[in-house]
Amino acid sequence: MESKYSERTFESAGGAVTDDAPGGYDERLNRLLAAATGVIARVGYEKASMRMVSKAAGVSLAGMYHYFDSKEKMLFLIQFRTFNSLLAGVRERLHGVSDPLEQLSVMVRAHVSYFAANMAALKVCSHELDSLSGDAYEETRRIRHEYYELTRDIVRRVLNGRAPGQTADVHIATMCLFSMLNWLYRWYDPRRGRAPSALANQVLQQFVHGLLGTEFAAEQAEAAESGEDGPDGEH
Repeated sequence: MESKYSERTFESAGGAVTDDAPGGYDERLNRLLAAATGVIARVGYEKASMRMVSKAAGVSLAGMYHYFDSKEKMLFLIQFRTFNSLLAGVRERLHGVSDPLEQLSVMVRAHVSYFAANMAALKVCSHELDSLSGDAYEETRRIRHEYYELTRDIVRRVLNGRAPGQTADVHIATMCLFSMLNWLYRWYDPRRGRAPSALANQVLQQFVHGLLGTEFAAEQAEAAESGEDGPDGEH
Protein backbone atom coordinates (compact mmCIF):
# COMPACT_ATOMS: atom_id res chain seq x y z
CA MET A 1 0.00 0.00 0.00
CA GLU A 2 1.35 3.42 -0.94
CA SER A 3 2.45 5.66 1.91
CA LYS A 4 0.31 8.74 2.39
CA TYR A 5 3.59 10.64 2.63
CA SER A 6 5.05 9.37 -0.62
CA GLU A 7 6.61 11.66 -3.22
CA ARG A 8 3.34 11.48 -5.20
CA THR A 9 1.48 12.88 -2.20
CA PHE A 10 4.18 15.51 -1.79
CA GLU A 11 3.82 16.66 -5.38
CA SER A 12 0.03 16.83 -5.28
CA ALA A 13 0.29 18.87 -2.08
CA GLY A 14 2.34 21.53 -3.78
CA GLY A 15 5.82 20.09 -4.31
CA ALA A 16 5.37 20.70 -8.03
CA VAL A 17 2.95 22.69 -10.15
CA THR A 18 0.07 20.56 -11.40
CA ASP A 19 -1.91 21.20 -14.58
CA ASP A 20 -5.21 21.59 -12.76
CA ALA A 21 -3.91 23.66 -9.83
CA PRO A 22 -5.79 26.94 -9.40
CA GLY A 23 -3.91 30.14 -10.14
CA GLY A 24 -1.77 31.21 -7.21
CA TYR A 25 -1.98 27.89 -5.37
CA ASP A 26 1.78 27.33 -5.22
CA GLU A 27 2.44 30.93 -4.27
CA ARG A 28 -0.01 30.69 -1.37
CA LEU A 29 1.40 27.33 -0.31
CA ASN A 30 4.93 28.73 -0.32
CA ARG A 31 3.78 31.68 1.78
CA LEU A 32 2.12 29.34 4.28
CA LEU A 33 5.17 27.10 4.53
CA ALA A 34 7.46 30.11 4.96
CA ALA A 35 5.23 31.38 7.77
CA ALA A 36 5.10 27.91 9.33
CA THR A 37 8.88 27.58 9.14
CA GLY A 38 9.32 30.91 10.89
CA VAL A 39 6.83 30.07 13.63
CA ILE A 40 8.29 26.60 14.29
CA ALA A 41 11.84 27.96 14.29
CA ARG A 42 10.81 30.59 16.83
CA VAL A 43 8.68 28.60 19.30
CA GLY A 44 9.32 24.94 18.42
CA TYR A 45 7.00 22.39 16.87
CA GLU A 46 5.20 21.42 20.08
CA LYS A 47 4.22 25.02 20.92
CA ALA A 48 3.42 26.02 17.34
CA SER A 49 -0.22 25.82 16.31
CA MET A 50 -2.13 26.00 13.06
CA ARG A 51 -3.76 29.19 14.37
CA MET A 52 -0.36 30.82 14.96
CA VAL A 53 0.71 29.95 11.43
CA SER A 54 -2.53 31.19 9.88
CA LYS A 55 -2.10 34.51 11.70
CA ALA A 56 1.55 34.84 10.61
CA ALA A 57 0.60 34.07 7.01
CA GLY A 58 -2.50 36.25 6.97
CA VAL A 59 -4.70 33.32 6.01
CA SER A 60 -7.86 32.11 7.73
CA LEU A 61 -7.65 28.96 9.82
CA ALA A 62 -10.20 27.32 7.53
CA GLY A 63 -8.03 28.27 4.57
CA MET A 64 -5.05 26.57 6.25
CA TYR A 65 -6.82 23.23 6.19
CA HIS A 66 -7.21 23.52 2.42
CA TYR A 67 -3.44 22.99 2.26
CA PHE A 68 -2.66 20.87 5.32
CA ASP A 69 -4.88 18.34 7.04
CA SER A 70 -2.64 18.34 10.13
CA LYS A 71 0.26 20.14 11.76
CA GLU A 72 2.44 17.10 11.13
CA LYS A 73 1.73 17.26 7.39
CA MET A 74 2.88 20.88 7.48
CA LEU A 75 6.14 19.94 9.21
CA PHE A 76 6.65 17.06 6.81
CA LEU A 77 6.33 19.34 3.78
CA ILE A 78 8.78 21.85 5.27
CA GLN A 79 11.42 19.17 5.80
CA PHE A 80 10.81 17.16 2.65
CA ARG A 81 10.74 20.22 0.37
CA THR A 82 13.91 21.57 1.99
CA PHE A 83 15.93 18.40 1.46
CA ASN A 84 14.39 17.69 -1.94
CA SER A 85 15.45 21.15 -3.12
CA LEU A 86 18.89 20.93 -1.51
CA LEU A 87 19.61 17.46 -2.89
CA ALA A 88 18.45 18.39 -6.40
CA GLY A 89 20.57 21.55 -6.32
CA VAL A 90 23.72 19.74 -5.24
CA ARG A 91 23.25 17.01 -7.84
CA GLU A 92 22.79 19.58 -10.57
CA ARG A 93 25.96 21.43 -9.56
CA LEU A 94 27.92 18.19 -9.39
CA HIS A 95 27.09 17.34 -13.00
CA GLY A 96 30.33 17.11 -14.96
CA VAL A 97 32.55 17.52 -11.85
CA SER A 98 34.83 14.50 -11.46
CA ASP A 99 37.53 15.55 -9.00
CA PRO A 100 36.53 14.56 -5.43
CA LEU A 101 37.92 17.73 -3.86
CA GLU A 102 35.99 19.85 -6.33
CA GLN A 103 32.89 17.77 -5.60
CA LEU A 104 33.33 18.43 -1.87
CA SER A 105 33.71 22.12 -2.57
CA VAL A 106 30.49 22.09 -4.61
CA MET A 107 28.61 20.32 -1.83
CA VAL A 108 29.82 22.64 0.95
CA ARG A 109 29.17 25.80 -1.06
CA ALA A 110 25.71 24.64 -2.11
CA HIS A 111 24.78 23.72 1.47
CA VAL A 112 25.99 27.01 2.95
CA SER A 113 24.44 29.19 0.25
CA TYR A 114 21.09 27.38 0.47
CA PHE A 115 20.77 27.65 4.22
CA ALA A 116 22.19 31.17 4.38
CA ALA A 117 19.03 32.10 2.49
CA ASN A 118 16.87 29.75 4.59
CA MET A 119 18.19 29.89 8.16
CA ALA A 120 14.82 29.18 9.77
CA ALA A 121 14.51 26.02 7.64
CA LEU A 122 17.97 24.92 8.80
CA LYS A 123 16.88 25.26 12.43
CA VAL A 124 13.62 23.38 11.86
CA CYS A 125 15.30 20.57 9.92
CA SER A 126 18.08 20.27 12.51
CA HIS A 127 15.71 20.06 15.48
CA GLU A 128 12.39 18.65 14.40
CA LEU A 129 12.96 15.36 12.56
CA ASP A 130 11.95 13.40 15.66
CA SER A 131 8.72 15.41 15.88
CA LEU A 132 7.52 13.42 12.87
CA SER A 133 6.23 9.87 13.18
CA GLY A 134 5.22 6.93 11.03
CA ASP A 135 5.29 7.43 7.28
CA ALA A 136 6.16 11.11 7.59
CA TYR A 137 9.26 10.29 9.62
CA GLU A 138 10.35 7.47 7.31
CA GLU A 139 9.89 9.48 4.12
CA THR A 140 11.81 12.44 5.54
CA ARG A 141 14.52 10.19 6.93
CA ARG A 142 14.84 8.54 3.51
CA ILE A 143 15.58 11.74 1.62
CA ARG A 144 17.88 13.01 4.35
CA HIS A 145 19.77 9.71 4.13
CA GLU A 146 20.12 10.16 0.35
CA TYR A 147 21.84 13.47 1.02
CA TYR A 148 24.06 11.89 3.67
CA GLU A 149 25.05 9.06 1.31
CA LEU A 150 25.91 11.48 -1.48
CA THR A 151 28.16 13.45 0.89
CA ARG A 152 29.70 10.36 2.50
CA ASP A 153 30.64 9.00 -0.93
CA ILE A 154 32.39 12.27 -1.78
CA VAL A 155 34.31 12.23 1.52
CA ARG A 156 35.28 8.59 0.89
CA ARG A 157 36.62 9.45 -2.57
CA VAL A 158 38.61 12.36 -1.16
CA LEU A 159 40.22 10.06 1.41
CA ASN A 160 40.89 7.26 -1.08
CA GLY A 161 42.39 9.63 -3.63
CA ARG A 162 44.40 11.92 -1.37
CA ALA A 163 45.18 9.81 1.68
CA PRO A 164 44.89 6.11 0.75
CA GLY A 165 46.62 5.08 3.99
CA GLN A 166 44.32 7.20 6.15
CA THR A 167 42.41 5.24 8.78
CA ALA A 168 39.75 7.88 9.47
CA ASP A 169 36.20 6.53 9.76
CA VAL A 170 34.26 7.90 6.77
CA HIS A 171 30.95 8.00 8.66
CA ILE A 172 32.49 9.97 11.54
CA ALA A 173 34.20 12.36 9.13
CA THR A 174 30.93 12.94 7.25
CA MET A 175 28.95 13.56 10.43
CA CYS A 176 31.62 15.99 11.66
CA LEU A 177 31.23 17.92 8.40
CA PHE A 178 27.46 18.07 8.85
CA SER A 179 27.96 19.19 12.45
CA MET A 180 29.95 22.16 11.18
CA LEU A 181 27.37 22.97 8.51
CA ASN A 182 24.15 22.42 10.45
CA TRP A 183 25.13 24.39 13.54
CA LEU A 184 25.41 27.63 11.56
CA TYR A 185 21.96 28.87 12.57
CA ARG A 186 23.23 29.21 16.16
CA TRP A 187 25.74 31.90 15.38
CA TYR A 188 25.88 32.89 11.71
CA ASP A 189 23.98 35.93 10.45
CA PRO A 190 24.40 36.27 6.67
CA ARG A 191 23.22 39.89 6.90
CA ARG A 192 26.07 40.92 9.18
CA GLY A 193 28.71 38.21 8.97
CA ARG A 194 31.03 37.26 6.16
CA ALA A 195 29.58 36.37 2.80
CA PRO A 196 28.29 32.78 2.45
CA SER A 197 31.00 32.03 -0.12
CA ALA A 198 33.74 33.12 2.31
CA LEU A 199 32.17 31.10 5.11
CA ALA A 200 31.91 28.03 2.90
CA ASN A 201 35.55 28.42 1.87
CA GLN A 202 36.75 28.46 5.48
CA VAL A 203 34.58 25.50 6.49
CA LEU A 204 35.90 23.56 3.51
CA GLN A 205 39.54 24.39 4.20
CA GLN A 206 39.32 23.55 7.90
CA PHE A 207 37.57 20.26 7.22
CA VAL A 208 39.89 19.14 4.42
CA HIS A 209 43.06 20.20 6.21
CA GLY A 210 41.92 18.34 9.32
CA LEU A 211 41.00 15.28 7.28
CA LEU A 212 44.11 15.09 5.11
CA GLY A 213 46.66 16.58 7.48
CA THR A 214 49.78 18.66 7.05
CA GLU A 215 50.76 17.16 3.67
CA PHE A 216 47.65 18.60 2.06
CA ALA A 217 48.17 21.95 3.82
CA ALA A 218 51.70 22.11 2.42
CA GLU A 219 50.39 21.24 -1.04
CA GLN A 220 47.86 24.04 -0.88
CA ALA A 221 50.47 26.54 0.29
CA GLU A 222 52.68 25.57 -2.64
CA ALA A 223 49.74 25.94 -5.04
CA ALA A 224 48.97 29.40 -3.63
CA GLU A 225 52.59 30.51 -4.11
CA SER A 226 52.56 29.32 -7.72
CA GLY A 227 49.22 31.02 -8.41
CA GLU A 228 47.28 27.81 -9.00
CA ASP A 229 43.69 27.34 -7.93
CA GLY A 230 42.87 25.40 -4.77
CA PRO A 231 39.99 22.93 -4.57
CA ASP A 232 37.51 25.75 -4.12
CA GLY A 233 38.40 27.27 -7.46
CA GLU A 234 39.85 30.45 -5.88
CA HIS A 235 43.42 31.66 -5.60
